[in-house]
This record gives sequence, structure tokens and C-alpha cells, in this order.
Amino acid sequence: MPDSDLTEGQARRRPGRPSLSNEELLDKALDLFLEKGFAGTSIDAICAAAGMAKRTVYARYGDKETLFKAALSRAIEDWLVPIDHLRAQESEDFEASLMRIGAILVENVLGAAGLRLLRLTNAESVTMPEIAMENVRLGTDPTLHYLADLFRRHLGGPEGDFAEADDAAQAFLSIVVGGPASNAAWGMRMDTSAIGRHTRYSVRLFLHGVLERGSLLPVPGEGDELVRLLREAEDGLTLARQRVEQAGRLLRD
Repeated sequence: MPDSDLTEGQARRRPGRPSLSNEELLDKALDLFLEKGFAGTSIDAICAAAGMAKRTVYARYGDKETLFKAALSRAIEDWLVPIDHLRAQESEDFEASLMRIGAILVENVLGAAGLRLLRLTNAESVTMPEIAMENVRLGTDPTLHYLADLFRRHLGGPEGDFAEADDAAQAFLSIVVGGPASNAAWGMRMDTSAIGRHTRYSVRLFLHGVLERGSLLPVPGEGDELVRLLREAEDGLTLARQRVEQAGRLLRD
């Protein structure tokens, strides 16, 4: 049928560009937020990257901050290590289990997606403290709950009574994962072998304790380097705690 024979209604129904899914919109938005930060990213730029009308974006999210939080939450959920994957690393050898779990968590936080999210949340949580809290709720809390349950099952009594389980879970993440994450967020790179040594040493330090039981024996050839890495991790954790406290004060004010 020639175009001249088309009715006005048929002409209006010509197929156009397919509309992006909501997931694709959030991906496009996150790419820009990661590249330019929250302040440096405009709704116009997001619409241009997504090929979507501004009214459509506003209809879905209302404003740029809501869109930013939605994109960040989705990225965190995609990045998380599933608890079932951590649970699959368990065996009768508790220390070996912790080594595998620790290695997975460290590798995940030091991957490209983990570092980008870490830097973005660090940068924006000063002006939006709720970003850091949402990161904890989505990303940290499920892992902490799993670790606390793991410690109750292995370190508790017959009924799984281990009063320090929650504190132990927090300590495990801080010692094993927090140090490398903080260092990497501030541009201090560790090669694969150094990361592996740090993970092994930190897990053994956590599990056995240097002062209480004296059972943490040095690994040949790793002593001085591990001491240096541990001190760097402690410095990174101190700095991270200061940033969290600052964000908390801003939220309370």
C-alpha cells in the first residue's frame, strides 16, 4: 500500500525506537554517575545516553536524587556475593572455610564493580549520609548476619550459644576485608600475591589471636610484609571509621 493510502491513525502508529527497560535506564544512569559524580551528572545527560524522553524519566523517578539512589541500590544488589555461595564454601575444616570465604569477599570488593561502587558511595555519602547507610543495609548486613550465624554454629556451645557472634562477624569483615577495601579506595594497590598473603594472615589472626593464645605462628618469608600490610589495613580502617562518624554527625544535624 503506498504511503498516500495510509490513514492518519495508521501513520501515527508507525513503529519507533523501542523503549529502554527500567534496568537499562538504571545502568545508563549509573555509568554517568560513576564517571562524573552526582553533581556533575544531569538529567539531560542521562536522557541523552538512554535515548529516553525527560518526561519519561521524571515520571518513573521524580528527580535526580531518587534516580541516583535507585541506580546505586540495583548496582549493589547485582554486586553482592550470594549468601548461598558463601555457605557452599563451608567444610569441616573451619579455618579452611574462613580462608575461602575471606578470599571470595576480598576478591569481590576489589573487583572493578566493587571499587567503583566503593568510591562512588564514599564520595557522595558526605552530602548524602543515607547513601552509606543504604550501602550497609543492602551490602553489609546480610553478610554480617551470615557470618554471625557461622560463628555461632562453629564457636558456640551445643546450642549455638556464642554471645560475641555479632562482634566477631564485624571484626572478621573489618580485619579481612575492610583493610584492602579502604586501601584500594584511596588508590593503594596490592598485587594478587600480597592480597592472598594478607587474607591468609588476617584470617589466622582473627581465628587464633596473637595475644590471647599465642597460636598464630609466622609463615616463612611473610613476616615483615604482613606486618606492613596489617598496619596499612589498620590505618585504612581508622580513616574509614572517621568518615562514617562524620557522615553520622551530618545526618544527626
